[in-house]
Amino acid sequence: MGKKIFFFDLDGTLLNREKRITTKTLEALKKFTEAGNYFCINTGRAIDSAKAVYTGLELDFKGSFLCGSNGTEIYSVDESRYIFKTGVPLELVPKILDLADEYGVHCHTYNEDHIVSRHNGECMDYYRRVIKTPLIVTEDVLEYIKEPPSKMIAIELHDHDKQERFRLALKDMVGERLTLLYSNPYYMEIFPSEAGKGSAVKRLADLLGVDIKDTYAAGDEQNDCSMIQAAGCGIAMINGTDLVKSSADVITRFDNDNDGLAEFILGALD
Repeated sequence: MGKKIFFFDLDGTLLNREKRITTKTLEALKKFTEAGNYFCINTGRAIDSAKAVYTGLELDFKGSFLCGSNGTEIYSVDESRYIFKTGVPLELVPKILDLADEYGVHCHTYNEDHIVSRHNGECMDYYRRVIKTPLIVTEDVLEYIKEPPSKMIAIELHDHDKQERFRLALKDMVGERLTLLYSNPYYMEIFPSEAGKGSAVKRLADLLGVDIKDTYAAGDEQNDCSMIQAAGCGIAMINGTDLVKSSADVITRFDNDNDGLAEFILGALD
């Protein structure tokens, strides 16, 4: 039998509410990877944050990959190198930030190891409860960004209608060049349309020579839909949104706090 890849979203999927992997799920992952299969975190977080989660959980699976920023970056843990990278065109970055300022919506971006933002404040404080990446606050973001950033993110904690008005205005400005989607009710992800979690599934499977039918993907939010649809077996968490569930082949019986994925990880070994 050929090798398989299992792609996992983090929050609400692979991680429980304490941001840990439960014991039964971790044991299933060890069996899956020890059989020679590939493990991949496929997240909206940037690679540095995905790395921090991987090392913080003390994971050490041979054949591990990190797909970051909704598929704009693919990183080989074993080789300590990027195997794919794309980003938001540099000329669009200040224009997007200008539009966000016009609509009163917080928006920031990233360089290799920092969050780069024009503003600090409530939205940034909320974001950095979980994302521990260092922050640069500057009016001239391009002073600190020398190559296309993996993604941008717009955050609105109180008025989703305002966030949606900004999304529609941004869609008018960038057309089909960028994908704009919500990773939760407060966060709107902005990334190149050539990327996306689903594209990462197809791209990594192709790079590794894995048949798409031997790919598995699990998630719980809107930005997981493309990878769930792209994978040979798409799995929605029972705690996920209705949109995710409608995109999936199967839905877990248990949630992310109760080893919902364990039986599917072990089932992939059959």
